[in-house]
Amino acid sequence: MSKGWMGCLAVLGVIVLLALVVGGMVMGRYNSIIQQNEQINNAWAQVKVVLQRRADLIPNLVETVKGYATHEKEVFENVAEARSKLAGAATPAEAASANAGLSSALGRLLAIAENYPQLKANENFIRLQDELAGTENRVAVERRAYNEAVRAYNAYIKVFPNNILAGMFNFKEREYFEADEGAKDAPKVKF
Repeated sequence: MSKGWMGCLAVLGVIVLLALVVGGMVMGRYNSIIQQNEQINNAWAQVKVVLQRRADLIPNLVETVKGYATHEKEVFENVAEARSKLAGAATPAEAASANAGLSSALGRLLAIAENYPQLKANENFIRLQDELAGTENRVAVERRAYNEAVRAYNAYIKVFPNNILAGMFNFKEREYFEADEGAKDAPKVKF
């Protein structure tokens, strides 16, 4: 073999080696993006499970309060409407807004108990109130885990060279499950 062929083979070998290294890096980063995206999907599923648990507790709470406060029809209707909006939420933004509405409606429902001492002493009401408080804590924990997964993913797809790969494969930023703007205001209760 001549030196020219040897040189060509060496250059070809280097090109093949570089292609394998670059291909391996691309594949590894692509798989990382997929894994982080699936972690977000899993975290969102957990948020939905806890929100569903919360929604499932509400009818029992409403029925308990109804037994004592039959004339509070508007409050019961608001809770039912807010619960159905949460059940129909498809995105984290819709869920956050519906969740804030439900929290406000539940605040008004629980405020009714202040006018009914016998309701405040009812074992079923106390148990449901405790379960609801525990579920609220679980919502906060799962929401935090979801938002952390979204933060890690969004940061990962924005850094170089991941941003190039994310753009090539159409990976987009994911949205956070943020509190609704009105959530920081306490609900207004009128009797």
